[in-house]
Amino acid sequence: MGTSKNQIFSKSQNELAELAKALAHPARIAILEEMLTSKECLTTDLVGKIDLAQATISQHIAELKKSKIIIGRSEGVKTCYCINPEKWKMMKGLMVDFFDHHPSCNPNCC
Repeated sequence: MGTSKNQIFSKSQNELAELAKALAHPARIAILEEMLTSKECLTTDLVGKIDLAQATISQHIAELKKSKIIIGRSEGVKTCYCINPEKWKMMKGLMVDFFDHHPSCNPNCC
């Protein structure tokens, strides 16, 4: 969708769509699950836990970083990644608000 069309949607709609896009691959979900069960993760650790190539893991990490769901810091020649707690809290709030605002679908539809 072009950026000119984003203006017709609310801020929360745009934010939720961007976050959903960042989560829209099973490898990214697996990466996040690994980070959530570990205190910190290095890219090389993820390659051993998720059966994907280093380059593929790096591409998915780049998407998660772009959306600010994860953050990283350099430790020598390696980069340590973890969940961004502020973004995680915001993302959870957007999802809860979305589902609470629309608690059920119309049972008479289709």
